[in-house]
Amino acid sequence: MSVEVYIPTPFRRATNNKDKVSVDAQDVRGLLDELEGRFDALKGLVRNEAGEIHDHVNVYVNSEAIESLDGLGTSLKDGDEVSIIPALAGGAGRGAGRPSLGGALV
Repeated sequence: MSVEVYIPTPFRRATNNKDKVSVDAQDVRGLLDELEGRFDALKGLVRNEAGEIHDHVNVYVNSEAIESLDGLGTSLKDGDEVSIIPALAGGAGRGAGRPSLGGALV
């Protein structure tokens, strides 16, 4: 069973610049095991040492977040599309001495 995995730009350095990879896996956990086995540099980018997905990474199966499915145990079938999306971050945000819309420091 072949599943197409979208590799986001920040992680492509770990996959020899491949933007998509085909993987045979029964579930998301197996898919990540296969990816990390094939591309050693992916280890630690998507999951922590306990095998859980980092808080700043989201995984989608056919555009649905795995959190709303069965998490790492989400079943996969032939033709599914999986996306691994790191969260975007930046700036100090509010509460770091920046003015609020009213002009007062928060």
